[in-house]
Amino acid sequence: MPDIQHYVLFPNHDNAMRLYRELKKLGVRAAIAPTPRSASKCCGVSLMVEKEDLEKIQDIADQKDIEILKIAEVEKDFNPHRDRYC
Repeated sequence: MPDIQHYVLFPNHDNAMRLYRELKKLGVRAAIAPTPRSASKCCGVSLMVEKEDLEKIQDIADQKDIEILKIAEVEKDFNPHRDRYC
């Protein structure tokens, strides 16, 4: 079974940062991350979040009037040998 990561995508950087600050205040885990190109070519910033927090995150965004484009599920694509030169 592939390892899936969840990304919250935004129309702009401001919305991403606003939601990130709100989540941090409430103790919800989120990491600022580049938007995976397989998910969208929208704003280059997204939030990587835990699946179990998705409903809570949507509720917070709705309460604070923060626009979310979508929540994308992306298969984890980590290559430990990328950028190795030796």
